[in-house]
Amino acid sequence: MQTISVRDQHGKAEDRKAEQALAQLEGVGVIRRALKTAPKGPGVYRMLDAGKEVLYVGKAKSIRKRLAAYAAIGRLPIRLQRMVARTREVVFVTTESESEALLLEANLIKRFRPPFNIVLRDDKSFPHILIRTDHAFPAIAKHRGAQKAKGHYFGPYASAGAVNRTINTLQKAFLLRSCTDAEFESRSRPCLLHQIKRCSAPCVGRIGKDDYAALVDDAKRLLEGRARDLQLRLTEEMNAASQALDFERAATLRDRLRALNAVQAQQETGTRLKEADVFAIADRAGRSAIQAFFFRAGQHRGNAIFFPRHAPEEKPARIVSAFLAQFYRDHPPPKRIIVDLSPEGSELLTSALSRIAERRVAIEVPKRGPGRKAADAARRNAEEALARKLVEWTDGAEIRQRLAEIFGLSRPPGRIEVYDNSHLQGSQAFGAMIVAGAQGFERQAYRRFRIRDRGASPGDDYAMMREVMRRRFAARSGEGEDRHGERPDLLLIDGGRGQVSAVREVLIDLGLDDIPVIGIAKGPARNAGREEFHLADGRRLLLPERDPVLHYLQRLRDEAHRFVIAGHRARRLKAARRSALDAIPGIGPKRRRALIAHFGSARGVADASLAELARVPGISKAMARTIQEHLHGRE
Repeated sequence: MQTISVRDQHGKAEDRKAEQALAQLEGVGVIRRALKTAPKGPGVYRMLDAGKEVLYVGKAKSIRKRLAAYAAIGRLPIRLQRMVARTREVVFVTTESESEALLLEANLIKRFRPPFNIVLRDDKSFPHILIRTDHAFPAIAKHRGAQKAKGHYFGPYASAGAVNRTINTLQKAFLLRSCTDAEFESRSRPCLLHQIKRCSAPCVGRIGKDDYAALVDDAKRLLEGRARDLQLRLTEEMNAASQALDFERAATLRDRLRALNAVQAQQETGTRLKEADVFAIADRAGRSAIQAFFFRAGQHRGNAIFFPRHAPEEKPARIVSAFLAQFYRDHPPPKRIIVDLSPEGSELLTSALSRIAERRVAIEVPKRGPGRKAADAARRNAEEALARKLVEWTDGAEIRQRLAEIFGLSRPPGRIEVYDNSHLQGSQAFGAMIVAGAQGFERQAYRRFRIRDRGASPGDDYAMMREVMRRRFAARSGEGEDRHGERPDLLLIDGGRGQVSAVREVLIDLGLDDIPVIGIAKGPARNAGREEFHLADGRRLLLPERDPVLHYLQRLRDEAHRFVIAGHRARRLKAARRSALDAIPGIGPKRRRALIAHFGSARGVADASLAELARVPGISKAMARTIQEHLHGRE
């Protein structure tokens, strides 16, 4: 048996410290030797370890001055001291300017992914829509990568799915071909896409060159954001064809209008941003998330979330700066880049991105207007995404063990159910349940509850919570609605003592009073960082601001809040988008479908004459008059 004394352990610790000190001295020696030949001008330097692996890539206005700072190791943070200790070689490359150095630094970081740099992870090229111009009958296609083919590129789109949906709808609207040139030349009869009205079959002469070119121009107008003019022209042509009794052409134009409206609905945005990328960062517990929104031609082309790799002590401004430099290495910068905070070295970054774009690029931190609204929305999305990601990164077993100790639970909870409510001035009330297990969020177990109790006072949170609890657990008492029968180990309620009491009241009635309940409420002055926890016995707890258990429970509460608000927002949006036709007396689903099918949209119905309305199957002259009076008022 080997016995290790405290003195032996102390001696080994001292030995490790001595080894680290020797390594630091050796690393400093390497840097000081490199200083002798280091250039005074701008450039990029690389720190290499004994195995020639890149530890760090940096840029500098003066390489010699920057390296001299590393030689003063006592002034460096611990992280950089470790880097210097591992450094065995320094390589540098001079550049013409500091902005060129910034671009080279981004290229090398993307190539080597050094452990001591801020690194953009999970980066990829974003797809575009390409309309080729090197053929008499241009094709429409999804494109990713270098833009070498001749044609018009529209994008970026945040996902391949968004591109596929848009191309599919454009084919319905404008009947553009999507086949390869080889397939086009080899066709002797129309393909299946022509049979299902997705292609005009130019390969076999079913459409002339000029008519096809007109369809291509219309598709380009839509993708360039000139949809309104196109919509008005197609509506006029459809009405003219209908009046001329050319119903086949009118139906074709109607279908085109419907497809056009579908594309607009996919890409509609509540802002007036024409061409801009919007970025916002959220940081918590040494991690960060950056949310990106893409706007082109006044259309929202989608969004993406990124989780850069960086040291816990990195400042958000520096993270954003490094992120933008690396992101635009592969993506053409737009005219405007909107951020929620000013990146470090903003002027240098602007110069470098303008150099990439070969035109002026502006980096803005708007204080008001559409840009500010978009940045705020991106920030909210970043915070929600980071909260969800942090739950995945957290060591769940250790956190749950501490949670049980703090709140006096008999064992670490396995299944945690979190509840939140939402309503709009007492109406459209919803409750929501999210579930967190040992492996993170269990989204298949999430559930929303539409509040049914009409007798409760509007906005009565206690009554809403009681109803949600009864419906969640009623099956256990034989009353039967529960589809999530697994028993929870802990209930976390968004609310204070009143909400906890309401939940306990239901659990006692159902014989489930042994399920622990904790309420999480905003602290003094509703400070989101100083939550109070309410226990069933009336006690209140405050956790230290940096306590991992506090962060964990905050993330669970935030996920429940996100889930219930998402459902509430979807419900309100559905109600807001309900056709004006729904409110017309005598217009049910069948007549509404007939009107929309005939005129393409509710706007088309509103613009129709009395005679045109009366031609729709199921619409009499009296009903046509009712429709006009309702939509336009009595003359």
